[in-house]
Amino acid sequence: MLRIENLHVSIDGRLVLRGVDLEIGDGETHVLFGPNGSGKTSLVMSILGYPGYRVLSGRISFDGVDITDKPMDERVRMGIGVVFQNPPKIYGIRLKDLIKIISKSKMSGAEISGLMDRLNINSSLLNRYLNVGFSGGEIKRSEIAQVLTMKPKFVILDEPDSGVDLDNLQLIGRELAENLKDRSGLIITHHGYILNYVKPVKAHVMVNGVIVCNGEPETILNRIKESGYRWCERCYEMRRSERL
Repeated sequence: MLRIENLHVSIDGRLVLRGVDLEIGDGETHVLFGPNGSGKTSLVMSILGYPGYRVLSGRISFDGVDITDKPMDERVRMGIGVVFQNPPKIYGIRLKDLIKIISKSKMSGAEISGLMDRLNINSSLLNRYLNVGFSGGEIKRSEIAQVLTMKPKFVILDEPDSGVDLDNLQLIGRELAENLKDRSGLIITHHGYILNYVKPVKAHVMVNGVIVCNGEPETILNRIKESGYRWCERCYEMRRSERL
C-alpha cells in the first residue's frame, strides 16, 4: 500500500529525511517511534506532499502508483488521510459543515450519526467553529471523525494519544481499533498508550531522519521505556559509520 525508497527531503534548505526506507502492506498497520525532532512529522508531510517539503531523491509509491511528484489534493483523492497532531483553528467553518462536505457520497446519515455517538461528538461541538475553543480531547475526536468519514485506504495518525485524558483515549482507541481492521495505517506515538487498543504488526524507530531499526512493536516499545532512545542513537551512529 505504501512504499518509500531511499527518501531524502529538505525544507528551507535543511535536510530532514536522510534516506528513509519503509514498506507497509495492504491491510497492515505499523507504528513509528522516535525522539522529538527525529523527522517523524517531516515524513508525514512528505507522504502527504505538503508544500515546502522538497524531495531531493528517492521515491514514494502509494497503492502501486508513484506519487513522489503528485500534488497533495491528488494524493488525498487517491485515499490518504491524516490525523494531524496540532490542526489549526478555522473560523467561519463549523465542524458539522466540514463533516457534511467530507462525507458526501461516502457515508449515510445513519453511519455519520453512529460515528459521532461513538466518539461522543454532540450537537454543541458540531455547531462550533473548527477547533476554536476545543479541548485537547475534542480536537483529537474531531480530527478522527473527519478522517474516518473520508473512508481513506491509508490512515496516518500523528500522535493520536497526546494531549488526551484516559476517557478520550478509550473512545479514540476503540474507534481506531475497529476502523483499522480493513485498511492500512501508520501510527506515530511517543509513549505508546494507543497501542493498548490498536495492535500494529511492525514497529520502526526514526533517529535523525533515518529509520534505524524495525521489529515487533511491544519489544521495541519496552526497550524504549527501559533505555530511552540512547540505544537507537547508537544504531544510528553504527549505520552512519557503515555508510562512511
